Amino acid sequence: MTAPENLPWQWPNPHSRRLEVDRNHTDRLGHTNNVRYLEWLEQIAWEHIDLLGFGWDAHEASGRAMAIVRTEIDYRLSSYPGEQLILGTWITGSDLKLHSQRHFQLFRESDQKLILEACMRFTCINLKSGRPGRMSADLIAAHENGLRAAGLM
Repeated sequence: MTAPENLPWQWPNPHSRRLEVDRNHTDRLGHTNNVRYLEWLEQIAWEHIDLLGFGWDAHEASGRAMAIVRTEIDYRLSSYPGEQLILGTWITGSDLKLHSQRHFQLFRESDQKLILEACMRFTCINLKSGRPGRMSADLIAAHENGLRAAGLM
């Protein structure tokens, strides 16, 4: 989806998606469960790298993938059933060898309030061994495309 330009995105051109909080997404406190946020972050990260030209077929062909090694989430506000949210992501850093990072922002659509900010750090791994392995040329190109879109390259 094209990201709404009226939101105060930290970087330009986020890859974004609209989400609706469902009752099944909540915890005992009645607001969105932390686990759901993590699922949404992972889903949009896969969508984004796919759109940048490195879908799962390319991962398998190259024998490489970016594995999450750290996730930081700053919860700013709660979200509740029936609310429409907009989640955006960017690749915000990469050494174009082994490591990269991705940032996320999640806004409530109705009042444009920031619900959460997050950062994931990744290490490139060899799919056969599970050990660190240098990025393939196609994976490097996808990261370069992401960095350029965010105005960081």
